Amino acid sequence: MKRNDNKWVVTRIDGKIASVCADFRHLGKITEMVQSQPVSATSEITVSKISMKELSDLSLKTKWEDLYISGTPFQVNVWKNLYHLTHREDGTPILPEEGIKLMSYSQLAQICDNPRGVRAVAHAVACNMVAYIIPCHLIVPKDSIDKILQIRTVAEGTIFKGTDLYLLDSIDVGEYEYGSALKRRVIELQLYGR
Repeated sequence: MKRNDNKWVVTRIDGKIASVCADFRHLGKITEMVQSQPVSATSEITVSKISMKELSDLSLKTKWEDLYISGTPFQVNVWKNLYHLTHREDGTPILPEEGIKLMSYSQLAQICDNPRGVRAVAHAVACNMVAYIIPCHLIVPKDSIDKILQIRTVAEGTIFKGTDLYLLDSIDVGEYEYGSALKRRVIELQLYGR
């Protein structure tokens, strides 16, 4: 698979982004969401395929209000906190050069005010239907975060000063619905813009 060949399926309900997926697997869930509502609640569902670059551009201009989110209050809280890893409160994007970072599930649980609920937070992350825009891919195992910190500490004494020294291929990025190779690719795009 070539790096730029990835296609993403974006599903919108009444103009709001309900799903971003590497395939069509979310369409059944979206049908269930729409079916459970009154007929007048939804007037249009659209599906389009976009490139990785187009997804990156879409993410930069998507505000929280542009998303059609369906989940429990707990899930929505987790997803909103995830969204804010790459977007400020006003919805403007945080650019790679401004320091988007990887985070562990336990760190995310702290941010979500649920430090003892790491498994519940991890489950909510896994239920995210708006890939990349809600950056569940930035959550990696704690051991990987520890390894990155260890490598950066050692690198501080070198000419590299720890910047970009760890190679994404050398850490376990954890599970991802679309496979670890694609997770590495979207992490690289989000962290480094390439």
